[in-house]
Amino acid sequence: MVIKHIMVLLFLVFRLSSATVTYNVQTFGAKPDGRSDSKNAFLKAWNLSCNSTTPASIYVPAGRYLIASALTFSGQGCKSRAITFNIAGTLVAPSSYNAIGNAQVWIKFYVVKSVTINGGTLDAQGSSLWACKTSGKACPKGSTTLGFYHSQNIVISKLRSLNSQMFHMLLYSCKNAKIQGVSIVAPGLSPNTDGIHLTYSTGITILSSKISTGDDCVSIGPGNSNIWIEKVVCGPGHGISIGSLGWEREEPGVQNVTVKTTTFVGTTNGLRIKAWARSSNGFVNGVHFKGATMMNVKFPIIIDGNYCPNNNNCPNEASGVKISNVMYENVHGTSATRVAVKFDCSKGNPCSGIVLKDVDLKFGGQPANSSCSYAAGTASGLLQPTSCL
Repeated sequence: MVIKHIMVLLFLVFRLSSATVTYNVQTFGAKPDGRSDSKNAFLKAWNLSCNSTTPASIYVPAGRYLIASALTFSGQGCKSRAITFNIAGTLVAPSSYNAIGNAQVWIKFYVVKSVTINGGTLDAQGSSLWACKTSGKACPKGSTTLGFYHSQNIVISKLRSLNSQMFHMLLYSCKNAKIQGVSIVAPGLSPNTDGIHLTYSTGITILSSKISTGDDCVSIGPGNSNIWIEKVVCGPGHGISIGSLGWEREEPGVQNVTVKTTTFVGTTNGLRIKAWARSSNGFVNGVHFKGATMMNVKFPIIIDGNYCPNNNNCPNEASGVKISNVMYENVHGTSATRVAVKFDCSKGNPCSGIVLKDVDLKFGGQPANSSCSYAAGTASGLLQPTSCL
């Protein structure tokens, strides 16, 4: 009987120690009126969560919460094993672009572990900065809406990001992250508003999301590995891009990327790899594009190994980025241009191991064309356009 009582006591102690403590940001002065700066209230809730010896939850009730300047949640010294943001409301940036336009990131997580964001909306109100940029005036570069740096075990679920000044979401040097069921929205002409940008990260999964932007829906920069993207709808935007790569001479490569069951609607590109026409030891290896639907896409399949916009900083040079072992499987739909498959690889570093399998792309109801430069590989199955490999 004594042993039984001890076991029950130990069970209760374990349950109490593992219970989640919840902090409501309104308790610390956050106002859901969209006018009162709630930054300090969020920081107070974070600091208590960070110092909690049990898993913690930060609750953001319905309403609009102004975050008037750049906000950083630091995980350095955190005791909590896990922190979850449950967001029912909207975090809103100031309408004037000067408030956060010179900050690298509006909402930043730095060196955090096991952080989850559930639901909610981030509204960066970037339209005033876009207007400034398109007018040709001197403007700030702009701020990424949500950034995770040097972090691991991250979950972003059912979050909505609106009208970012620049990138909507950025993962820099992160490990093991899942982005699922997110909605990213910006107009097709909004400059540099990439949906999700990855760099120097590994073990990243992006699932079941809708991304509409003025730039890449997903951009995969240098140093990424073990990336899985599935059930993503892209449009408007510039497609899903690996690159641009090779700006630096010494640059880590990209490897083991899977992009599966995607849809592109009216985008500039579909599945793209692009590398600067500059000397570099970068590389792309082990990419599988599988099950993509193209709907009036300008360049459904494209490798641009001679990327040099406006011939600035790279005229008459060749890319050093080695592109190899890339498969395109079951890609179908319509192209907005006659050349639906374009492999423009580097003369100095030709593409190798390119595989086309069951590709069916039409232009104006007719089979489209393909174009190859310095590209080698194999093709099989249904092939429209005819392979140029």
